[in-house]
Amino acid sequence: MSDCAPVETLGRIHSDGPDDGLRAVRSSTGVVLCGSCQRLSRCRLGMHRETLGADGVVVSEIECPRDNEGGPNVAHGGWTAGILDEMVGHALLLRGEFVVTGTLQVKFVKPVPVERPLIGRAWEVGREGRRVFVHAEIVLAGHDIVVASAEAIMVRRPADHFARHEEWLKSVNGEAQ
Repeated sequence: MSDCAPVETLGRIHSDGPDDGLRAVRSSTGVVLCGSCQRLSRCRLGMHRETLGADGVVVSEIECPRDNEGGPNVAHGGWTAGILDEMVGHALLLRGEFVVTGTLQVKFVKPVPVERPLIGRAWEVGREGRRVFVHAEIVLAGHDIVVASAEAIMVRRPADHFARHEEWLKSVNGEAQ
């Protein structure tokens, strides 16, 4: 017998079965939708289409909606960070891995235009235990000009991640178990 702790079963994303928080609901164009976006049947951040290539790179067609404008015709930095966070997560979600963002380091290279086609690319660059290192970048469509990029550490989580979160919130709020 080994003295090692038992190995946690890590969560897997699925497309059918129970609505347990790990069920991936997709838009008609193949975009994995978060809980809020599922109610709209589209990505509210402006991700219109995404595909996982044979090389492991997720390519996304993106456009910053006008309601995320920070400066004149420029995306708000929060939108840029938010869409990069979606992209790094989807790089693994599309492969069925349940992950959450551990860290996200954003590099703002150029002002990101609103209502203009953008291409996002995200791919895994390494692994260490439950940590997965992912790189993402946003470029102007039709040009190979990077306007923003990110380095992320994604953390693979067990299937009961959301249940654990709810229990933690109850304990913080002093609610009876």
